[in-house]
Amino acid sequence: MDFLNFCAAHGIIINHPPPIGIWRRYPTTDHPKKRNGAVKFMGDHAFVQNHATDTDVSVWNTDAPVSVDTAKFARMAKEAEAMKRKAQAEAAAKANEILGLTKLAKHEYLKAKGFEDEWGKVWVKDGEQILVIPMWIEGYLVGCQLIKAGGDKKFLYGQRTAGAEFCIDSRGEHILCEGYATALSIQKAMKSLKRPYTIHVCFSAGNMKRVAEGKRGLVVADNDASGTGERVAKEIGWPYWMSDTVGEDANDYHMRVGLFKFSQSLSRSLNAVRLLRSGDSEVAVA
Repeated sequence: MDFLNFCAAHGIIINHPPPIGIWRRYPTTDHPKKRNGAVKFMGDHAFVQNHATDTDVSVWNTDAPVSVDTAKFARMAKEAEAMKRKAQAEAAAKANEILGLTKLAKHEYLKAKGFEDEWGKVWVKDGEQILVIPMWIEGYLVGCQLIKAGGDKKFLYGQRTAGAEFCIDSRGEHILCEGYATALSIQKAMKSLKRPYTIHVCFSAGNMKRVAEGKRGLVVADNDASGTGERVAKEIGWPYWMSDTVGEDANDYHMRVGLFKFSQSLSRSLNAVRLLRSGDSEVAVA
């Protein structure tokens, strides 16, 4: 497979030639207005990652035979790994610093998502209020998601995202979702149903597969035009809920139909989790 087809297989749209040896960001088929695709082209090989669907970097190699200095390649790989570990440690330290500067406050992003009375960790940087969502792996802070008032989101440079999550934990049913606003909608629905919950914010569809390992529960999938959310939910193998409208996540659905209809729809999918545990393999979708 050639380089462009390899990128296309990962949903990355190459709209201009990549430079050699430098990471560049590109739009993706699932998020064409953003730059969730990352590519580092090295000539005879390349590193490729769609941050919305891939939890790890994939490596492309040319089909043509090339001369490889194995000792040099091993040294480069070792240096690259050391740089990655250093960047991850710096990102974790930066996240800890940012969290120390946050204050509980209301935020325009939360208001836009239907949670005018919700308080979040807000960091004021250069006069701008940024909502901060901590990201954890096995109890260790590894980074954070930064959300601006208009909804622009980013992670800290170099941070570890594979396996990272933010939990809203009430010692109940495991529920996986991608985004923080979606998690708040799920939390509100679960409270209205008077059912305990453990909601895992996974930040991307691909990362839900990592967080799902060793657990059982419900996936709340985004109804992406690309079909990524539903595909990942099916790969996880749990019952799943998904909006009946393309382009919507659970928060969009909640805002469109109201809490009662959303909570009742979610309840039907939660009942499928119980059926699965009792031996029925039914999968529920809204």
